[in-house]
Amino acid sequence: MTPVTLPVPAPARQKPRPWLWRAQNLLSNYLPLLLMALLASGTWWLVKNTPLLDAPGEIAAPRHVPDYRMANFEIQRIGADGRLHVQIAGAELRHYPDTDTVEIDQARVRAIAPDGSLAIAEAKRALSNGDGSDMQLLGDVHLRRLPPGAGENAPAQLEMRGEFLQALSNSEVLRSHLPVTIRQGGSTLNAQNFEYRHLTGQVHFTGKAHGQITSKGGK
Repeated sequence: MTPVTLPVPAPARQKPRPWLWRAQNLLSNYLPLLLMALLASGTWWLVKNTPLLDAPGEIAAPRHVPDYRMANFEIQRIGADGRLHVQIAGAELRHYPDTDTVEIDQARVRAIAPDGSLAIAEAKRALSNGDGSDMQLLGDVHLRRLPPGAGENAPAQLEMRGEFLQALSNSEVLRSHLPVTIRQGGSTLNAQNFEYRHLTGQVHFTGKAHGQITSKGGK
């Protein structure tokens, strides 16, 4: 019997990944540094524990009025290596003792990663609880991630815009219940809401989401 040689089967062609899967992968690669910028709210304890110039003579019933203010302020956190790690600035800061919350007008947060990458978060208003575990950016929120050595006016590797963004430091979650627009290179993603969990690297969307994902090869 003459042996028969069968043709070598062609390798199975992988199906292209859906754009939403690629968008989630893109975000999981770039959002951690943005999350770090927001979690820099832990520096609020520096302000929260700032001693008052005039201590009250007697304890009064708590009211929702600030017990101190700081105008045109800037707070910096310097690491053990002497380098600037986090910088928080704003037009005015107010601390409310009845709710132990900090409110900032025209908030601006700069966070520098160990590799020199820079994350900048800006908003019309920022609200944080006393220990910095829950920080909210409200109104014209703009987050940018810049590559190491780049100036602040350089093109961003990743941009995020929206009207609301919340960072929960204990669970390392970054989320928004309002629409956001995320751009990276030539790719754009518009989502009705999103939630990013840094501990698992997962990004979740609900509702309508659409976008344009451009590969490195331009296809």
